[in-house]
Amino acid sequence: MGREVTAVFDIGKTNKKFFLFDRDFHEVHREYTHLETVPDTEGYPSEDLQGLTLWMREVIDRALGQEKWDVKALNFSSYGASLVHLDANGKPLTPLYNYTKPYETALEDAFYKQYGPQQEFERHTGTSRSGMLNSGLQLYWLKHRRPEVFQKIKVSLHLPQYLSYLVTGKPVSDFTSLGCHTALWDYRHNRYHPWVAAEGIDRVLAPIVPTETAYPVTFRGKALRVGVGIHDSSAALLPYLRSIENPFALLSTGTWSVALNPFADGHLSAEDRRHDCINYMRTNGQPVKAARLFLGNEFKLQLEALMTRYGAGAHAYREVSFDARLLERIRTEDRRLFHWESLDEACPPTSRWEWPDYTGAYHQLLYELCRLQASRLQAILLDTPIDRLYVDGGFAGNPVFLAILSRMVSPMQLRTTDSSLGSALGAAVVMSDKPLQKGFLKTHYALQEHP
Repeated sequence: MGREVTAVFDIGKTNKKFFLFDRDFHEVHREYTHLETVPDTEGYPSEDLQGLTLWMREVIDRALGQEKWDVKALNFSSYGASLVHLDANGKPLTPLYNYTKPYETALEDAFYKQYGPQQEFERHTGTSRSGMLNSGLQLYWLKHRRPEVFQKIKVSLHLPQYLSYLVTGKPVSDFTSLGCHTALWDYRHNRYHPWVAAEGIDRVLAPIVPTETAYPVTFRGKALRVGVGIHDSSAALLPYLRSIENPFALLSTGTWSVALNPFADGHLSAEDRRHDCINYMRTNGQPVKAARLFLGNEFKLQLEALMTRYGAGAHAYREVSFDARLLERIRTEDRRLFHWESLDEACPPTSRWEWPDYTGAYHQLLYELCRLQASRLQAILLDTPIDRLYVDGGFAGNPVFLAILSRMVSPMQLRTTDSSLGSALGAAVVMSDKPLQKGFLKTHYALQEHP
């Protein structure tokens, strides 16, 4: 008999990952793929749902066929704000619409006019006005702009639960997906917001089950416990909550950077909304105060501009070491030179490339991005006594980013964890009742302290 393992698919917008973890949550296998987008019905780039499904089936079949592994459980983590709409035969009716797809302003105005005022609605649902990024508004859009499609929907599943459905055949919802800026959930009363029933949206929403739910399934002749899936940011947070006693904040970085404070009361005030705070949700349904920044996406776009400007390679930034004296010069001058491509932030009136070399421009870029990130952190930490910040995800491996951010959030201690495991390991942890030991992060996440 092979080594007992839990399998996890961790599906990001950029990379699709597969992991195997042993009973002590040590990683024993990983593999990645990248899928090109496909056009949706209007030609906008969307997830290749068919390609993703085929890759997942190939990977799990291969894992189950390996004698060295005995796969006992399977779970899924993925990005949110994405719904798969199934017909009466359980087949997808539409593309997996991209949450960056533009939303019709007039339709969004009509929604808030009917169910607002907007500020009050946002506070109650823990959301900001973000179009398709509020996945409930995707259903509203389908009902009012594609009624012939909406009428054919048997059930709409959040992406993590759809991935689970492919194996279990059970259509369900979970708290972590419902609570991630969907505009569906009313945090005041811990239930769906009244607009959901008023629009008849409730008829296509699956029953809510605990995130820890697992179903016994025989798959490819193998008996498995299959989880219902979990939203990636909530998954990333879970191992910290189960292994740390004192209050902390988590900065989960990637295409989106999400600052999370699970120790705030979770009920957003008018001031919270002025700072663009929203809510995520823990597996037990408790709210988490959060602030998003399209950090990884903007970083990628600006690196491309630096490549063109300085004739640098695509990975030149990886060779840049942190220069404290250079940072001090930048902090003293305190200028903003970058025009943001994907951030809704104020920019200088003109683009001024005043650095003679790539290293200086790169430090300037990260200084400006870290200022934005620090402001998001400050917003979620108001009135919460937290002295420790954990950073995971892609930017946890960026020494210049960490050095600058650490100075900006001081005296709060900054610690990093392994950049590749967060969401996947959380999805494995939720499948187990085994308590996590105090040194769990150091053992499994390569925990490091940063001065």
